[in-house]
Amino acid sequence: MTLAMLMQSSPSRANELFERLSDTSDGAVKTREKLFGELKAELELHASLEEQHLFPLLRKNAETKELVAEAVKDNKEMRAKLAELEALPKNDEAFPQRLSELQKAFRQHARDEKKELLPAVKRALSSEQIEVVAEKMEAGFAEAEQAKQDEAEERRAKARQQREQAELKAEAAEREQQARAAAERRSRETARQVADAALKPVEATNAAAARVARLVTQASRSNGETARRASASAAPFTNLFLWPWLSMVPGLEQSQSLSGSPVRTVAGPQEVIPLGEEVLEATKRTENRGTARIRRYVVETQVEQQVTLESERVIVERRRPVQDKVTGEVLTDLTIEMVETAEVPVVSKRQRLREEIVVRTERTQHVETVQDTVRRDEVEIDQPGKKQLTRGRT
Repeated sequence: MTLAMLMQSSPSRANELFERLSDTSDGAVKTREKLFGELKAELELHASLEEQHLFPLLRKNAETKELVAEAVKDNKEMRAKLAELEALPKNDEAFPQRLSELQKAFRQHARDEKKELLPAVKRALSSEQIEVVAEKMEAGFAEAEQAKQDEAEERRAKARQQREQAELKAEAAEREQQARAAAERRSRETARQVADAALKPVEATNAAAARVARLVTQASRSNGETARRASASAAPFTNLFLWPWLSMVPGLEQSQSLSGSPVRTVAGPQEVIPLGEEVLEATKRTENRGTARIRRYVVETQVEQQVTLESERVIVERRRPVQDKVTGEVLTDLTIEMVETAEVPVVSKRQRLREEIVVRTERTQHVETVQDTVRRDEVEIDQPGKKQLTRGRT
């Protein structure tokens, strides 16, 4: 890029930022702070590159020395206005007015550079010097743009890292919840197995007692001698095989009720009959219901924008003087040079945030009714002298 293009491209970007900042409302504080930060960086970068690479060469030339002093003064005033605006709250009523004053001063500075400083630079510096200055300023602009891209990439990487950490925490919490649910299921299964194991000796004792009772009953139906032999043979069998379990279940009688359930006689003054029941317990587990996938891709759109360009050309007119009296130097060699200028469109592109897509999970709760069959103990009381049975519940 030429030096003229570089000196005109920065004001174009700054004017665009001025317009966007002027369109914001007092409530858009965050947007104003962001746009003002970009505007401040753009103006300070343009002024710093001129003061660093261009002004030292122009100070050595008598024709441009005064122009440099005026440009440096304008830059100083611009920095003061920027500092004043930076300290001012972005929702203050005076902010738009101060911004408008800064914009007017910057436009005047840009016009002065275009009409006075740039033609003087072309006259004072050689083509090689102008090319060197243009290369240095272009490198400065590229370095600043790269720094902005690196900063944006760093912010994106930090946001991505935060999202990944949040996802890892959510996955860890889900695994912990699943582990707790599995531990609860194992605990319930272990308790059920222990209960089943505790009931097996009692069931075995009841079954053996029922077999002995059947032997005695069958023997009673035959002759008396056979009954005595059956009773005598059943006693050792009972003492041999059932004694360990009978000691745990005192008062067990080797007989059956009419319904077929085992019956035992209470040996002491009282006995406590425990009545148990099953309780329905509902837990929960997490299932994967699918994965939502959001893909970002780039599309290209042809756009156009109108730019107002100005040009200056040299017009030479020949006319008759009003009087023939000589008022200046004549009859000597004289060469006059006037520079014709023309504005050309400078097309550049920048990246800006158009919209944000927020991807998050939303947790809701609902109540679901579960059903199953549970068991419980009932008690049936049969007392002598009463005509009906009494049922009781726990």
